[in-house]
Amino acid sequence: MENKVAVTMKGSPLTLMGETLNLGEKAPAFKALNNNLEEVSLDKFKNKVKLIATVPSLDTPICDLEIKRFNDEATKLSKDLVIIFISMDLPFAQKRFCHDNNINGVKTFSDHRDADFGVKYGVLIKELRLLSRAIFIIDKEDTLRYVQYVPELSSHPDYGQVLEELKKVVS
Repeated sequence: MENKVAVTMKGSPLTLMGETLNLGEKAPAFKALNNNLEEVSLDKFKNKVKLIATVPSLDTPICDLEIKRFNDEATKLSKDLVIIFISMDLPFAQKRFCHDNNINGVKTFSDHRDADFGVKYGVLIKELRLLSRAIFIIDKEDTLRYVQYVPELSSHPDYGQVLEELKKVVS
């Protein structure tokens, strides 16, 4: 499925591939690669609250600020919370980025091989084969409790709203 004009880059429309997810749905199972090139899936995080952020690339200024903010703020909320960033960056680049920027509270996964996450969560940009910026909060039962598709690729997510919603789910 294609979702035209769901997201823009500097005002120009882009096409997102996959389904738009809705609150209350079960989070789709997905496959991605960790920094050691091992396949991981949603069921690896059973009984954890999951904040999943998708970004075009960690090596861009907005993505850089986003991962640092969640690393600094959200990781303090609960030991039952896992924060995951997924991009099309290669696992080697993600590992280097986290090391160079002291990111130790966030897990990074690459969707570059199959774009499985991108299609299942409706964030794969057809024209660029990158992921759009979005936030998903998934509770311990793997139910979607919050979804934010950021409409402009070069904009930040609404951090305040994400953190407020996250506090409700982890408490």
